[in-house]
Amino acid sequence: MNYKFANRIGFTTIVVVVILFAVFPLTDTDIWWHLACAREWVTTWTPVREPVVNVHEFFQQSVAFIYNLGGATLLVAFKAVLWGIIFALFLWPLRRHLLIKMVPVIALILFVFRFHFEMRPIIFSLLFLGIYWNMLPWLFDKMKLNATLLFLLVLQWVWCKCQGLYILGPIFALLTLCAKIFVTRNQLQSVCTKKVALQIVFVFLLFAMPFMHREGWNLFLYPFGLLDRLLGTSPSAAIFASEIAENRSPLTLLMAGENVLESFLMILLCIVGLIFGVVWLYHFYAGRRSTIVDISKALWLIITAILALVAERNFVLFLPVFIAAFVSCFATRLYSNIFGSYRLCLQDDKAHLSAFTLRICGLSSLALLAFLLGLWGKSLLSFDSAIAYQRVPVAATEWMKTHPHQGRLFNDDRAGGYLAFMNPSDSIFIDGRFILKTAEFFERYLEYSKSPQLFLRDADSLNVDRVVLPLRYYARWDHLIAVLDASKNWNVMYRDSFFVVIDCIELASKEY
Repeated sequence: MNYKFANRIGFTTIVVVVILFAVFPLTDTDIWWHLACAREWVTTWTPVREPVVNVHEFFQQSVAFIYNLGGATLLVAFKAVLWGIIFALFLWPLRRHLLIKMVPVIALILFVFRFHFEMRPIIFSLLFLGIYWNMLPWLFDKMKLNATLLFLLVLQWVWCKCQGLYILGPIFALLTLCAKIFVTRNQLQSVCTKKVALQIVFVFLLFAMPFMHREGWNLFLYPFGLLDRLLGTSPSAAIFASEIAENRSPLTLLMAGENVLESFLMILLCIVGLIFGVVWLYHFYAGRRSTIVDISKALWLIITAILALVAERNFVLFLPVFIAAFVSCFATRLYSNIFGSYRLCLQDDKAHLSAFTLRICGLSSLALLAFLLGLWGKSLLSFDSAIAYQRVPVAATEWMKTHPHQGRLFNDDRAGGYLAFMNPSDSIFIDGRFILKTAEFFERYLEYSKSPQLFLRDADSLNVDRVVLPLRYYARWDHLIAVLDASKNWNVMYRDSFFVVIDCIELASKEY
């Protein structure tokens, strides 16, 4: 087996492994309010911030179409295939250099972080970024008026209504343009003025795509609101940056003792990625042959590594970029600039792998892959449904459908989307769309878990007569549940292993 054929096997193996590792139930609870919003725009009975921009509209309609065809099972299969396509896109430029000896290491990294492969809007953002990853460097090198320009503009228009991270596309295009200027800095006098003008206009149009939608200015400003909520740069956003688990830095999670091994590996990979990116840039700045592709991708690696260190949820932006950079680093022997005199025995494209080397690599790869797939299969045994009913109130919602109440519902934010989708007649208190709520509202909501008496006062004034709360996952409500259970005015009406439903007897009797 020659080198090229071996690398084709390695490339295919990585894509298949990603697809398999992404096969697990719908653990991300936000998918349910996306499905609910695809049916009709869902608003909670509590106040909502203005203006309301449904930036996920196209994503919601897409996943709702898949769900209506085959339910949660088909949706799981859909997201697994999408994750496979994403990694295939980021690794496509390196398909002829995907060293088969690196496959076990890559598979191990993917296995550790497999539960990040969820069904979230970011999956569409990464899909579009993968397309940009392959097309933009080539396009800026040629930059002629053709259908490719129109295709990317239409793609950006669609992206604007899939997720607030649509801004990443124009930013990557701007980086690519800067890389083009850097590479041709010594030939600027000979560069065609019309060509440069076309490149600038193209990047400007990418940034202007939000104005092609009816939300216009509000849609354009949406990513800035996300950044504010992520970093807590304003006083009103600080509560979101500190209290939403996914917004916390891996460093914070490590110091808090949460997901210690995963958080440590996350930080380690980000640091390695930063080193790769900086050395990569220095490699070109020092006078070696530089290309638009390498410079723009090195910059993107550094940016995504920083974003991943800022918030855990950004790690999926970094992971495919890191793996692509990892392969490129060793395929181009850039590792010698990082690891000094360390050398690997690499074959060129025309050489053949020795039988002994191939057997050793093949056997070790198969052994590790078999072990990882065995662990993956074992982990699936803990789920007996395509819906992670441990995280959303599946059985409790069915009970609530047959036992309606007259007042208002109070619910945990993680359960809000599922309740809105499965039981739309009962308006919810809150869901995962935190950007629709003020920081003051969210802070008071969190205070209920620490001060049950505050909740009892507010419940009376707001006419809340039913509470549904988790007992295990995200179980910050133990204190409130205990107080309600001990109160003579509240009674536990339903309980299973994961959720409890408590009704206010006093309000029910008054209404009766």
